[in-house]
Amino acid sequence: MNANVTHHAAGRIGRRSWGLRLSVALAGLLAASGGALAQDATGKSFVETFDTLSGSRWFVSDGWDNGKHQNCTWSKEQVKVADGNLTLSFEKKPLKDRDYSCGEVQTKQRFSYGTYEARMKSGTGSGLNAAFFTYIGPVHKQPHDEIDFEVLTKDPSKVQVNAYVGGKSNDEKLVDVSGGADQAFNDYAFVWEKERLRWYVNGQLVHEVTEPSQLPSHPQKIFFSLWGTDTLREWMGAFSDPGKPVTMAVDRVAFTALGEPCQFKESVACTLQ
Repeated sequence: MNANVTHHAAGRIGRRSWGLRLSVALAGLLAASGGALAQDATGKSFVETFDTLSGSRWFVSDGWDNGKHQNCTWSKEQVKVADGNLTLSFEKKPLKDRDYSCGEVQTKQRFSYGTYEARMKSGTGSGLNAAFFTYIGPVHKQPHDEIDFEVLTKDPSKVQVNAYVGGKSNDEKLVDVSGGADQAFNDYAFVWEKERLRWYVNGQLVHEVTEPSQLPSHPQKIFFSLWGTDTLREWMGAFSDPGKPVTMAVDRVAFTALGEPCQFKESVACTLQ
């Protein structure tokens, strides 16, 4: 583990305990789950190219933040669909008790073992995080499990991959994104199986976990988010007002359940079958 990763791990202590993170968002999550915390439904295979934002699939976070570490308030106004892309934005637009507004979407259903894929492009800016991840936790009456791709936009030449099991972070790693996460759309995928977890960037395997204690086991929701911090400097960099909106664009997202046909021809799931 390099020095940067060590610093990131230390920063996580204060920046994102997801059980606490999403308990702050309880009202919104209750709405997303139809008012029931004990949601047991498991999502089916799908591919979405964002011609629209499906109201049956996606819940837009709106009107709260995830704790003192976050310097923006989730706002539906920072979530747009146009030209075949889902765009999340971060900008100086006061909302509630924050000076900035930011965007997040989450699926209404939970998904289990399979291939998760997103084609996305990040912006740049110190103190910001553009993320594609899955999560479940105490607010759902489940242990905290999570699988991450996070572009720390202070350095978009890399993406951070990681997983949580029972609230514990495991074996974080920074991996290169050829050409930069901010310069073009890149393909991010993870293949989650009972015995192993693999991360891919542009079709290339970049990280693998096989230790049983480091493998999530609970169905999770899919999230995209773009947010900022004033406090988590060691991990995300010192925040600097970007002076204009910063965006994160998602061209495609897909889930392929284990054993099912891949959902689009460029899918990592096609090459694994």
